[in-house]
Amino acid sequence: MGLWFYLLASICVYTTFQAFLNILRNKKLPPSPPTIPFLGNIFWLLKSSKNFADLEPVLRSLRSKYGDIVTIYIGSKPSIFITSHEAAHRALVKSGNVFASRPMALQTIQIFFPNQCSVSTSPYSPIWRMLRQNFMQVIQPSRLKSYSACRKWALREFKRCVFNDIKSGNNKMVPVQDYINYTIYVLLSYMCFGERFDEETVKNIQRVQYNVIHNFIRFNVLNFLPFLNKILFRGLWNEVMGICHDRKNMLLPIIKARQVKKIKANNKVGGGELQFEAYVDSLFDKKLPESGKELTDEELVSLCSEFMLGGTDTTATAWLWAMANIVKHQDIQEKLFDEIKKVVRHEEDIIEEEDLKKMPYLEAVVLETLRRHPPGHFMLPRAVTQDTVMDGYVIPKDAIVNFLVAEIGWDPNVWEDPMEFKPERFMRYGGEGDDDKFDIKGFREIKMMPFGAGRRVCPAIDMAILHLKFFVANLVRDFRWTLEDGFEVDMSEKQTFTVVMKNPLRPCVSPRFT
Repeated sequence: MGLWFYLLASICVYTTFQAFLNILRNKKLPPSPPTIPFLGNIFWLLKSSKNFADLEPVLRSLRSKYGDIVTIYIGSKPSIFITSHEAAHRALVKSGNVFASRPMALQTIQIFFPNQCSVSTSPYSPIWRMLRQNFMQVIQPSRLKSYSACRKWALREFKRCVFNDIKSGNNKMVPVQDYINYTIYVLLSYMCFGERFDEETVKNIQRVQYNVIHNFIRFNVLNFLPFLNKILFRGLWNEVMGICHDRKNMLLPIIKARQVKKIKANNKVGGGELQFEAYVDSLFDKKLPESGKELTDEELVSLCSEFMLGGTDTTATAWLWAMANIVKHQDIQEKLFDEIKKVVRHEEDIIEEEDLKKMPYLEAVVLETLRRHPPGHFMLPRAVTQDTVMDGYVIPKDAIVNFLVAEIGWDPNVWEDPMEFKPERFMRYGGEGDDDKFDIKGFREIKMMPFGAGRRVCPAIDMAILHLKFFVANLVRDFRWTLEDGFEVDMSEKQTFTVVMKNPLRPCVSPRFT
C-alpha cells in the first residue's frame, strides 16, 4: 500500500511540476481564457458554449476581449487561433514560409495517411514540395482540358438520375444532395484512376471514402491516449483498422490494374492506349527525395484517397449551397439563365469550358457561395517552421495554428450585409487582367479564404471553381429549380466533415426544353 501511495504521489508531483513549467514557458503566448493545469480551457469552453464543437461564437467573444490572436488549451497543448483578415494576411502571405508547416498528425490521421505522405498532411519538407509540385502539374489549366470527357460523363450521370425521377413522377422532391455526391465521385474517380467505372464501383469507392472522413470526430478519443488505445478502446481501434483495410482492398486493385495498363501502353503491348494521364499515373515512377524509395502500396492508396477527398466533399458541399441559393432566390436563377442564353444556344449538348469564361455573373454566384458558405469554417491546422513572434506574442514550433475562414469572409468591415447572398458584390471584378480579378488566393489582401492562403493555399483552386461553374451552368440551363408551394429553403447548417445543410435541399425539378 505504501509503495502505491509513493508512486501516485510522485506522479502527481511530477505532473504538477510539468504543468507549472508549461505555464512559465507559455507566458508569452497569445492571451487565453481561464486555464486549469492539465485540463486547459475545457471547463471554460463547456461553460461558454452549448456545443463544445461550436468554437466560432466563443472565438468571436475572445477576439473582442483579447485581440486578433488568442490561445485555447485542450489539456496542456496550446492551439492558437488567428481571427482577423489583416492578421491572417500577415501570417500566411507576408510570413508564408514560416506558417507553411503542419503539426504532428494525430494517430488516426497517421493510420489513414501513413508517414504523413500526402500533400495536405506533410510537414514543410522536400517530400511535401515534391508531392505538391506533382499534383500541380496534373491539374494545371492545360491539363484540366484533358479531363473534359470526365466532366461530361459525370454531368450525364447527374442528368440521368434527374430524368429518371421526372419519368417516374418523383420530381417534386428530388434528392439532389445524393445525386451531387454521387456525381462528384463519378468525376473524381475517373480523373484519379483514368477509368470510367460503373455505378456499383463508384458507390463502393464513395462508401470507403465516406467511412474515412465521416468518422474522424467519433475516432477523436483515440488521439488522447494513443499508447492505451488497443486496451481501452479495442472495439473502436479495430473499427479504424477495418475501415483502413476496407479502403485498401477497394482501391489497391484499381491502382494495380491501372499500373499494368500504363506499362502496356508505354511498351505498346496489346494495343493499349491511355485516353489521358490520370493522377495515379503520375505516382507510379515517383521516388521520395532523400531516401530515393518508390511509393509503397499504402502511400499510393492514401495519395489517391486524398486526391478524391480534397475534391469531393468540399466541392459537393459548395455545389449544394449554390443550388440552395439558386432555388431560394429565383431572381438570381433567372439572371443566371439569361446570361447563359446569351452565350450558348439551348440546342448545344453541353456548355463547354470556354463558354464559362464569358459568364461573369456565373463566376460571381460561385464566389459568393464560397464566401457565404465556405465548406470548411476552419482551415486545416498549420504549424510554424520555427518559434516566431507575431504582434509581440510567441508562437511556438509545436503549437497548432488555425484561422477562422468563415468569420473572415463574413467581416462587416470588409463586406456590406455580409450574411446576405449577393453575387452582385463581385461583379466589379470583371476585368481581363489579373489585377482586375478578385484575388481569391489572397496575395494582395485577404477578404475571404475558402481555399486558405499563402504557401499552402489549396492547390486545386482552379479545378474546384471550374467544376462548380461547369455543373451550375449546365444544370441551370437545362432545368428549372423551384420548391413546392408552401415550402422554403432551410439554410440551417450542421458540421460533418464539411459544413452542410442541416435539412438537405429537395427541390422540384423540371426540364426547360423538351
